[in-house]
Amino acid sequence: MRYFIQFSYFGKAYHGWQRQPNAITVQQVLEESLSMLLRAKVDIVGAGRTDAGVHAKEMFGHFDFSEIENRADLVNRVNSYLPADIAITDIFRVANSSHARFDAIERTYEYWITQEKNPFYIESSHFIWSTLDVDAMNRAAEILMEYKDFECFSKSHTDVKTFICKLKKAVWEKKGDKLVFTITADRFLRNMVRAIVGTLLEVGLKKIEPEGVRAIIESKDRSQAGASVPAKGLYLTKVLYPENRTK
Repeated sequence: MRYFIQFSYFGKAYHGWQRQPNAITVQQVLEESLSMLLRAKVDIVGAGRTDAGVHAKEMFGHFDFSEIENRADLVNRVNSYLPADIAITDIFRVANSSHARFDAIERTYEYWITQEKNPFYIESSHFIWSTLDVDAMNRAAEILMEYKDFECFSKSHTDVKTFICKLKKAVWEKKGDKLVFTITADRFLRNMVRAIVGTLLEVGLKKIEPEGVRAIIESKDRSQAGASVPAKGLYLTKVLYPENRTK
């Protein structure tokens, strides 16, 4: 039987989601915890990858196992065993053909900026002391929506087959004491969000004009875009599936 697992994590201690040969990852910790409690080897396929230090408020994966009679009890037992920075929200039965990665139709990320020194955001946001022109940053974000090929924001020498991503939202908003960039698309390239944020910050700092983003995108050259911002400010916040693929 196939099950979806819904979970979240604070990424500081981990070298991303996907297993690595010489580094601790979220996938490894989660698989080892489930395997121990279910007394069988469990392999989890995640909805996507997050890089080292990136957080996830909502992440999904799938795994195959025989019938689990009391899933709520399993959630509680796994949570009691997991470290404090990983938490399971739910485990639920899905169709055997459901796939956590390939069935996802939309993903949303947030990037958090703080502009006042705050010790409680040291590990969870990127501090920018300079004044930012948020209106200009939003004008540049609107230009992103006109394009689909984002090779200029992709990690160099990546093995992806296509750089096409369909953006549905890209906007900066003031939320309480944070400046938050929200971006939604059907898929994302490695390092894409952090490179976009770094580029838009250059607009906000008046190093480039909003219209300059067009030339960067059309260059398809990573060296033309801004530097990647730190991973600690990035959050995967939502993964969307067709209704018939989840509960």
